[in-house]
Amino acid sequence: MIFKSLKALATAALFSAALPLAGQAADIAPVPDTSDWSFTAAAYVWGAGLSGDVGVFGLPPQDVDLPFSDIIGSLDFAFMGLAEARKDRFMLGVDLTYTNVGKTVETPFGILANKIDITNTSLMLTGLAGYALYDTDVARLDVVVGGRYYNVNNEFDVRGGFLGGKSKDDGANWVDPLAGAKLRVDLLPDVYIASWGMIGGFGVGSDLMWDLMGGAGYDFTEHFSAFAGYRAMSVDYSNDGFVYDVVEQGPVVAAVFKF
Repeated sequence: MIFKSLKALATAALFSAALPLAGQAADIAPVPDTSDWSFTAAAYVWGAGLSGDVGVFGLPPQDVDLPFSDIIGSLDFAFMGLAEARKDRFMLGVDLTYTNVGKTVETPFGILANKIDITNTSLMLTGLAGYALYDTDVARLDVVVGGRYYNVNNEFDVRGGFLGGKSKDDGANWVDPLAGAKLRVDLLPDVYIASWGMIGGFGVGSDLMWDLMGGAGYDFTEHFSAFAGYRAMSVDYSNDGFVYDVVEQGPVVAAVFKF
């Protein structure tokens, strides 16, 4: 009987001594990171017209003024979309636009050629990393840095005449560093405004580029919203006889998915 009592007391003493040690272990154990990444993806249509100076093959640059109504009539294919990932105050983003526009030009007299098929392809891929300087339940202001890759090409295919079957293309690809800011403000529970402003080039790729966008959106559900706004972008690039000094601007409409 005495042995059992001593055994019980010893067990209780060991248990009591273990409690502070367990408490200390709990204090020094790392707190698990429960914050998750959030993702946003959007497919959008940018009804941009184009104006500026374009030069190929070393020829003097030509003034170009194409409203979106002319571009859409010659559009063969286009894709525009962006994606964004966030964790705490950090974000990563990507924006892609690709267009393929074709047009046939009749030539005078039809001797050297009956007509010329002109195809323009343009790819713009932007990668961003950012940090939220200000982040509350109703507003967020990010500073961003990154780069933008351009690939612009013009192809000329001659049909008929003495030069029939000949083809020639001229274009360029380059990368611009950029920096800027993005802002989102929730005006009402389901209504928000969003904008960005970026500037870059700095003579690394183009002499100068800038990109401005602003608009408003409506959250239909927790995971889907619609957005409408206006975007204007400029790039001034020239190299080895190729000149691309243009401004693109027009309305933007997007379907936005959050998960």
